[in-house]
Amino acid sequence: MSVRTARAARADLVADTALTLLAERGMRGLTHRAVDEAAALPQGSTSNVARTRQALLELAVRRLAEREARVLALEEMPDPRGGRDSLVDGLALASHRSLTRNRELTLARYELALEATRRPELRAYFDATGARFRDQLGELVAAMGSTAPERHVLSLVAWADGLLFSCVAGSFNAEPPSLEEVRAGLRELLDGMFGSA
Repeated sequence: MSVRTARAARADLVADTALTLLAERGMRGLTHRAVDEAAALPQGSTSNVARTRQALLELAVRRLAEREARVLALEEMPDPRGGRDSLVDGLALASHRSLTRNRELTLARYELALEATRRPELRAYFDATGARFRDQLGELVAAMGSTAPERHVLSLVAWADGLLFSCVAGSFNAEPPSLEEVRAGLRELLDGMFGSA
């Protein structure tokens, strides 16, 4: 393994551990020492990868974006020519993955989003990482005939974020909806935007 590959692997380990700690302990539980201990690394290893707290948070945001891109499977998002059913299927699957087998990532994202409200330098970094998904979603809804793609993207993201928060951290956390229930909710939302198909 080359030195560069070893450094990248160490950075991924630190970032993944930071995300786990954020989900389990919240922002106050994320320290350089806690990452070293949880990752079974020698003391000071995390500081060698991310010298400051800001650097550690940025590393976590970058890794979150990489892992969520795999969850959302942007490359698998539907072809707009497949019509509304195709979009509903793609978005429902991505949302359901975030609710179930990737719940930890969703919790870590909320911790980082809240911290970004108090750290302008993190806010800019956090927002930039989400732009790829928003841009692609905008292209999809525009291709489906949206006359207001920015507003429709906001509505879709707000609906999905509301669902995720309610079912991961809110009062509906005990029993997340099934894939079919998520699909039905999305279909209702899109029918409201574009009219019944």
